[in-house]
Amino acid sequence: MAAGRGIGRAVLVHGAGGGGWEWNVWRRVLAARGLRADAPDLQPAAEGLEATGFDDYAAQVRVALEAMPRPRALVGASLGGLLAMACADAADALVLVNPLPPAPWADDLPARDWPDRVPWGRDARLASTRRALPDSDDATALFAFRRWRDESGAVLRQAHGGLVMDAPLCRTLCIASAQDEDVPPEVSAELARAWGADLLRVASPGHVGPLLGRDAASVAAQVADWLAAP
Repeated sequence: MAAGRGIGRAVLVHGAGGGGWEWNVWRRVLAARGLRADAPDLQPAAEGLEATGFDDYAAQVRVALEAMPRPRALVGASLGGLLAMACADAADALVLVNPLPPAPWADDLPARDWPDRVPWGRDARLASTRRALPDSDDATALFAFRRWRDESGAVLRQAHGGLVMDAPLCRTLCIASAQDEDVPPEVSAELARAWGADLLRVASPGHVGPLLGRDAASVAAQVADWLAAP
């Protein structure tokens, strides 16, 4: 049971274009360790996806986290990692999986242009999903292909533009995939060094490999061990 620091609950925040389903493997592993994890789907603003901003998502993360009794962990992947940083003051432990970094490290991300509505759901293809998940089996790739969703370009423009975040006061773990082309592993490593966070490098060749790759259960188990450490 993950009881080293009394943490028995966690909120898991998915990345752009995804959903809470990305955490299915992690939820099973954490539950086996006695840690209840909720993985909500981020919802667009009432005005629509194109009008959705970073703060709309961050407010949802905060509500989900503050509904849990303390002590509690906040875990985020990619965009979810940046959202987790924005709500770190309400967490007792923070886990960041290939997180989109805040300023000034956001300047080191590959340059991208984002339309108002990023059509990842509309334009999803099984072949491109397999390329994005190089270490996933065919069943996982098919599962993901059927669930990608469109995303708010405004959220991604804000995130990639470099948001100012304070270093979290709670203990923090950064996870970096060895061959992440979206968030280079050295960017995550530099963020961890600057913030005094622990760093876990994993062999996954993809951005979402720690969640959906063949080693997802192993990575989740290492996170459970970290959360349970005295």
